[in-house]
Amino acid sequence: MIDRPATGHALIHSYLKNLGSSPGVYRMLDAQARVLYVGKARNLRARVASYARPAGHSARIARMIAETASMMFLTTRTETEALLLEQNLIKQLKPVYNVLLRDDKSFPNILIAKDQAFPQIRKHRGKRSTKGSYFGPFASAGAVNRTLNQLQKVFLLRSCADTVFQNRTRPCLLYQIKRCSAPCVGYVSGEDYAALVSDAERFLEGKSTRIQAELAAQMQAASDAMEFERAAALRDRIRALTAVQQTQGINPRGVSEADVIAVHLERGQACVQVFFIRANQSWGNRDFYPRTGAGAEEPEILEAFLAQFYDDKPPPRQILLSHPIENADLIHELLSARAGRNVELRVPQRGEKAELVENAARNARESLARRLAEGAAQSKLLAGLGEALDLESPPRRIEVYDNSHIMGTNAVGAMIVAGPEGFIKSQYRKFNIRGADLTPGDDIAMMREVLTRRFERLLKEDPDREGETWPDLLLIDGGAGQVSAAAGILADLGVDDIPLVGVAKGIDRDAGKEEFHRPGRRPFALKMNDPVLYFVQRLRDEAHRFAIGAHRAKRAKATAATPLDEVPGVGASRKRALLAHFGSAKAVSRAGLSDLRAVPGISEAMARTIYDFFHPDSG
Repeated sequence: MIDRPATGHALIHSYLKNLGSSPGVYRMLDAQARVLYVGKARNLRARVASYARPAGHSARIARMIAETASMMFLTTRTETEALLLEQNLIKQLKPVYNVLLRDDKSFPNILIAKDQAFPQIRKHRGKRSTKGSYFGPFASAGAVNRTLNQLQKVFLLRSCADTVFQNRTRPCLLYQIKRCSAPCVGYVSGEDYAALVSDAERFLEGKSTRIQAELAAQMQAASDAMEFERAAALRDRIRALTAVQQTQGINPRGVSEADVIAVHLERGQACVQVFFIRANQSWGNRDFYPRTGAGAEEPEILEAFLAQFYDDKPPPRQILLSHPIENADLIHELLSARAGRNVELRVPQRGEKAELVENAARNARESLARRLAEGAAQSKLLAGLGEALDLESPPRRIEVYDNSHIMGTNAVGAMIVAGPEGFIKSQYRKFNIRGADLTPGDDIAMMREVLTRRFERLLKEDPDREGETWPDLLLIDGGAGQVSAAAGILADLGVDDIPLVGVAKGIDRDAGKEEFHRPGRRPFALKMNDPVLYFVQRLRDEAHRFAIGAHRAKRAKATAATPLDEVPGVGASRKRALLAHFGSAKAVSRAGLSDLRAVPGISEAMARTIYDFFHPDSG
């Protein structure tokens, strides 16, 4: 067994004699075996040797080296494999000295689904499993909805679900307000509808000028033929097309497809701004605030961002960057492999592309300035809340709990999280109330289940409370009774050192007259114009909003449930096929074996299973 020094350069140096020159990934751990940093290397021995030197490091790297008490190594065949492994480990372990992208939400696309004779246009997120044409990404759902709204006016494509489309006997409201051509009832031929689909695709590919000219020619022809109603309809479509072009914002002439990515770094915080350009149009922008790994510089932040951001998104043909990155060749190889074609990385210095990058950099700078100002205000509010509640220090993680139900049905518990950076929506949780013996509407019993499940999991996953997932303040909706019950629940779990406060509506249940209840202490109130009171109201309202949203989603799912959900072997696709063929679950239940076998995707054995489910006495 090798006797290694405790920490620092000497410890790292002791690993060198057993390391080769192959590519790989290394982990640096502290004295408690927590991962400080995950890195990749083209040559493991050379990279580790660079940490073994006692001087020449930035303050960040010097701190990391000083804290290192052990290291772990994994060799790979290529540096690209090492990069992939590094990113997986960073996502899994979240080391404190690595740059970490904290927003992993998918981006919406526009899908023209072609699994039916008359394609449907709709918003789409997630895997591209449906047959059709995809256009995106768009920066937000709002950007997609605005574009879809205008596209419906211009191209009159259907947006209804297949089951609705196949069972209509007369056109819906969208036809009446001139946003659909009503293919469901044969008001447009298959050939003419295909032409509309082709026009919509050409527009989304950036070929809108030709479409506009064709519509103008058709409008003139209709006017000459004194078909004024048709001419007016074509005029409205041209206006809608012009409107959607205007909402695209920046429309670069020389860049047909690119992501423009700029980073701004200030006071240890970074903002990465991404503009999506497709078909010579800007489809919106989004800002990200990655954790900077205790002081990383712009090139390292950008490199880590690129590897993590495109982990589950197809990269565009060109990526324009505000700063050069160290391993551009490696990132190019990785992104090109993910895209299945060449992906170009550029740091433009002049011309239109440089202007696009400068615009993204300005947005990053302004967004970060706003965030820093909001953070300062948030810190002041947290300090005021800590003082008002007699806490030892300002809370850094507040968990707020609420329930939502209607007469006890479809009950859902909700937890929201807030901290120095505001609401942390990625940490929100909903709890489907499972207790079979609960009295309908028993809020205290629901809270007992939610708190028990939440803290049993915390105790299992992080019993030593070393992570960032343990709260240092709990807020619940309720008065003395709810607070007393919640305190008892936590005490039973051995968690009796987290401050617990109930927020109850005061006299006349008016906002501004809230009372604060703490276990074993008299309730108190804050002045009506106290900013801390407004802050608590926002926390409570956000928890209420999230709980109601979760309840409505659960209720909608229950409403949409059918007996087909109970049939063994009938999943979502078979359910869709059956409903599309028969029109309703009731019709499926009455169908004979031969009718069931006629449904696409339903085998003879599955038809027998479905038939036997609805006719248990038939055997």
